[in-house]
Order: sequence, then C-alpha cells, then structure tokens
Amino acid sequence: MYRFHPSIRWGAGYPDRQQIVSQITQLWKRYGLQERTRFNTRVKSARQDDSGRWIVNNDLSFGYFDGVLAAVGTCGDPKMPHMPNQEAFKGEIFHSSRLDGKTAAGKKVLIIGGGASAVEALEFVVHTEAASTSVLARSDKWIIPRNAFVDVLLAMNIFGQETVFSWIPEKLLKRFFYRDLEDLAPSSEGLFTETPMVNSDIFRQIRNHKAEWLRGDIIGFTESGVRFRQRAKGVPKGGPGREIEVTGDMVIMATGYQRPSLSFLPPEVFEEPYQPPNWYLQVFPPEHMSVCCNNCTYVNAIGTVGNYHIGIYTRLLLMFLVDPLARPREYWMKRWIDMTSSVKSRAPTGAFDFFTYSELIYWFVFVIAINPFRWKWAPFVFFGIGSALPKRIVRGEDHIRNGLGMKRRNHE
Repeated sequence: MYRFHPSIRWGAGYPDRQQIVSQITQLWKRYGLQERTRFNTRVKSARQDDSGRWIVNNDLSFGYFDGVLAAVGTCGDPKMPHMPNQEAFKGEIFHSSRLDGKTAAGKKVLIIGGGASAVEALEFVVHTEAASTSVLARSDKWIIPRNAFVDVLLAMNIFGQETVFSWIPEKLLKRFFYRDLEDLAPSSEGLFTETPMVNSDIFRQIRNHKAEWLRGDIIGFTESGVRFRQRAKGVPKGGPGREIEVTGDMVIMATGYQRPSLSFLPPEVFEEPYQPPNWYLQVFPPEHMSVCCNNCTYVNAIGTVGNYHIGIYTRLLLMFLVDPLARPREYWMKRWIDMTSSVKSRAPTGAFDFFTYSELIYWFVFVIAINPFRWKWAPFVFFGIGSALPKRIVRGEDHIRNGLGMKRRNHE
C-alpha cells in the first residue's frame, strides 16, 4: 500500500487497520486538523466572488478561501450490479470493499471482475486459505510483477503512449513473466493504454491450481454458482463462447467503484474541449488556476504511486496562490493542453487518459522551466524545502510593483 505522507512508515506491504489509524492519528495531531476540519458537511458548490475569493455552498459562515483543493479521489461508492437470478444463489455475496472480518477458509470462491479489485480480492482469498478460486473476467488486462525495478523501467516511457518500441517490454513480459500463461496476456490492447495490474503472486496461484482465470461473460446466477460464457482469446466482449457453470460457495463482486463527482465546481470547467481530464497538468482547470483537483481526474497510468506527485501538485497550487508572477494565465494553460494533445494525437487513448510517471515528471519540469519567475520555487515544488527564500523574493517583487504603481493582480 502506498504511503500518503512522507513520514508514514508501514510495517508490512499491506498494513492492517490499527497501523493505518495510528499513522493518521499522528498526522491529525501534528497539524492540528481538529480545528481545521468540519465533518458532515456536503460541498454542493464552490464559486468565486468579484475579488476572486472562493465561497463554499454560498454560505459566508464558512469564510473566504484563496484556493480550492479537491481531494475526493477516484473511488467512491462501490459498484454493486444486480445480475440475473442473483437471489437464487445460496452462498454469500460480498463486494470486494466489504471483506473486513470475512474469511474464505475452505470455500470455493468466485471473483467477478478482472481489474485491480479482482487482484486484491484474490490476495484476500489466498491469505484466508480458500479451497479454490475462479476469477471471471470480461477482458484480458496486462499484469506486471510487483518489482520496483521493472515498474521504473516501464514508467520511463516519457512519451506516455504506445510507441514503435512498445512490443519490446510486452514481449519480455510474455517471455519471462507470463511464460506458460501467455494466453492471459491481451492480444489487441497495448501495455501503454491502460493501468496494468501489479501482482507477482497471481500466476503462481494459477500454476499451483489454487486459482483459475476465465475469460468470458456472466449469464446469470444459479443456486450453486454462476452461468458463464467462456470466450476464446481475441473474441470480443459479448461474443460467442462455451456456456459452463462455475460453482462456488462465496462470490466476491470485484466490480469497482463509482467515480466521485466534481459537480460542485463551476460549470465552465466542464466545457469541451477543456473538460477533465483535459486540464492543465491534468488537475488545474484552465478557467480557474486556483483550483487543484489532486488525484481526482486520473484515468490510467504506469508508474509508482504515493505522496510524491500529490505533494508536487499541492505545492504548485501554493506557488500559484502566493506568487502573482508565477501564476499561469488561462490562455497559456489552454495552449499547454493543446500542445500536449497534439504531441499525443496518435495515441490510442486520449492525450490525458493515460500517462507514465516519467511523462508526469516531464510535465512538472516543463512548467517550472518555462517561466523564470518559477525557478526560485523549484526546490519547494519538487522537494518541499526552501519556501522562505522565494516568499521573501515575492515580497520584494510586490514592493517594487507597488512602488511603480502596479496593483497586485487577483488570483484569476
């Protein structure tokens, strides 16, 4: 599990509830968040007044704000689709997010879904010693090993899209990672089109006959399992196949989550062609540079996850708010979006629907390097250090501008 703050230290790859709560409590106390937090408050709207200050829910009792940092993430309420004849099933049905306190010991488990949630569910059933596991997936997805060196190599594709060299890592993965299970690798989707699943154990479970991975479509439930149309490799979703019944005692719905809404933002940020994720650096709507939707507009990527890029985005927002000369104008924010879209015009996905971590770092370096007034902020933006010096420089710049009769610009 990734660390959401630089000071977080997990005792294991998948920390338990006690570890997570204890670390959150430490941060909560360190930053005095009790006085800065209002619970049970749904944000319905955020708008700017004539002076550029943000007002939440049209309620002045909340106060005025210089910026908005949306941190609603990408996973909201669980998707729990109802499937034909589901009520006839005599076993247990759980969503993959509702497995705390559950056990699959000695049970035959069916996992419906083939994404990251399915891999997490598979790790759960293996850990609780299920008798057998069947993953029922509609499509094939790339699986890469949980290995930092391999992940870094894949993330070094700075173009952030399929290239003429993409066949090389795909071939190496099939030869040395998939090996005898190459049939499970996608036949038409490239590696740099969708977020791969990161797991080093899944193939071992399949080879040891503790799990099986079936490609096809759910027809409906039976009393003892699921009716399934198993398709051959390359046959599209909904295509022909062999109908079988996959029996089980427990069904885990690894069907993902609803994406949380950003509808509280002003309507102009959703107008084409500059709607999310087609924003400045993917998170700043060009109409409002004082809004940062941190990790909310992400779709697909390859690379490390954690606090590093989240911190950079946050510190970029702070730089924009504090330094008038470092703020991007709407015109140039849109030109950067147009430029990136043009560079990636031949990508099989949208320009901002997929990126690699090296491409993301390139974005950050570019926006700092392109404006000399941002150079002084580079150590702070990239590493969170040295904010005192650029703030003193900004105060000096303000003094000079005020002496020349120049007013400090509003945020927008």
